[in-house]
Amino acid sequence: MATKYFAIAGNVGSGKSSMVDFLCRHYKLKPFFEPHDINPYLALFFKDMKRWAFHSQMHFLTHKFRIHQDLDRDPGTAVQDRSIYEDAEIFATNLYKMGYMSREEFGTYKDLYDTMLGAIKPPDIMIYLECPLKTLKKRIAKRGREMEKAVPDEYLMQLEKLYKRWISKYDKSPVLNFSTEKADYLSDFICRNDFMSTIERYL
Repeated sequence: MATKYFAIAGNVGSGKSSMVDFLCRHYKLKPFFEPHDINPYLALFFKDMKRWAFHSQMHFLTHKFRIHQDLDRDPGTAVQDRSIYEDAEIFATNLYKMGYMSREEFGTYKDLYDTMLGAIKPPDIMIYLECPLKTLKKRIAKRGREMEKAVPDEYLMQLEKLYKRWISKYDKSPVLNFSTEKADYLSDFICRNDFMSTIERYL
């Protein structure tokens, strides 16, 4: 396959991990998942966002940079669950706008992020998963992750606004927009066939 790697982008609960699993099963690709479990600040962050926002985001940024380095060195075709661009352009930016990161903290974060961008390659294809906020909230509640239960609606709404603004300006690679609200590519044969036909144009 000529493609180096796909990046799967989308808000919390949009179906990124399921998409990674699906693509890896059908095309024998290598998955690179979001490193949730290794962030020692994440649980603390959801309890006190202002106190731990900078620490949590710096940890995510550092580990995401390492994942991108691994992707650059990997000889096969891979799929990444959330790129470094989302960490900075969506999540860290949102925390700054909401007052959970100071100007000094955000400036330090952005300086490091901008430096990292010069050392990594962008994905060959960005797959953006669209899903309305109401559906996102239902999925988050259904999967029952303790840390996510405390996430306020305002936080998710701000993420959604930033996602829409970011993807409309993203130009580092081709973008495939895919709605996961009703399109069931996992069990609906027609939907899955249409989706795979689109994906295979880039493989």
